[in-house]
Amino acid sequence: MPTDALVDRRPRPSIPIVRVLVVEDELRMARLLKRGLEEEGHAVDVAGTGPEGLWLAKENPYEAVILDVMLPGFDGFDLCRQLREAGIWAPVIMLTARDEVGDRVRGLDAGADDYLVKPFSLLELAARLRALARRDDRARPTVLNAGTLKIDPAAKRAWRDGHELELSPKEFALLELFVRHPGVVLTRTQIIDAVWDFAYDGVSNVVDQYVNYLRRKIDRPFGRHDLETVRGMGYRLRDDEQV
Repeated sequence: MPTDALVDRRPRPSIPIVRVLVVEDELRMARLLKRGLEEEGHAVDVAGTGPEGLWLAKENPYEAVILDVMLPGFDGFDLCRQLREAGIWAPVIMLTARDEVGDRVRGLDAGADDYLVKPFSLLELAARLRALARRDDRARPTVLNAGTLKIDPAAKRAWRDGHELELSPKEFALLELFVRHPGVVLTRTQIIDAVWDFAYDGVSNVVDQYVNYLRRKIDRPFGRHDLETVRGMGYRLRDDEQV
C-alpha cells in the first residue's frame, strides 16, 4: 500500500487518549498504523498473529481493537469471534483488502463493529475510532423494554415473552437500536451509521439481510409482525403504546 494512503499531515481534532490493540502481521503496515495512531494521541500495542492478539486482548483493557482479516494462527474472523465469546466487547474495526458484501457480513456477524477496506487514510480510521468511542460513551440502562421485548445491553441478552433469544452480536446491536427507538422509522443509512459505522455504498443489502434475520428470531416464532417495513423509507419497530 502506498505510504501516502495512510499518512496525512493535516490538522486533526482533539480526541481523548484511547488504548488500542492493532493486530496486523504485515510489518510495514503495523508500523504505519502504530505511528499514525500514536500521532493521534492513542496508546498502541501491536500483535502479529491471531493467538498473540487474543492473549493481549485478554490481558489488557483495550478501548478499541483494529485487526486484519488475514492473520497467522487464525484469521481475523476467528479472532473477533473468540474475543466476543471471551466477553471482550471493546469495539473492533476489521481491515481487509476484500470488498465483497459477503466478507463484510461474515466479519460483522463475528462481532466486528466496523469494516475498513484497504487502502484507507488514517484520518478516516481516526474518525471511525471517534465515532465508536462516542457510541460506547452513551448511557446504557440496565434493561430496555419495548412491548414484550426485553434486552440487557451490558450482558448482551434479549428476551421475548420471557423466552431468551439466540442472537448474533450484530443482530443484538440491531435489535438494541430498534428497542431504543420504538415507533421511529429508521432509514438504512441511519442503521448503517449506528450499527455498522461503515460507509453505505447505496447498493449493499446488508441491512435488509439482517432485518430478515432478526424477524426470524423476534417475530415469526411468536406470531408477531412488529418489525415493519416502511416502503421507500426504512424500518420501524412497532410501538405497542401507540397502537
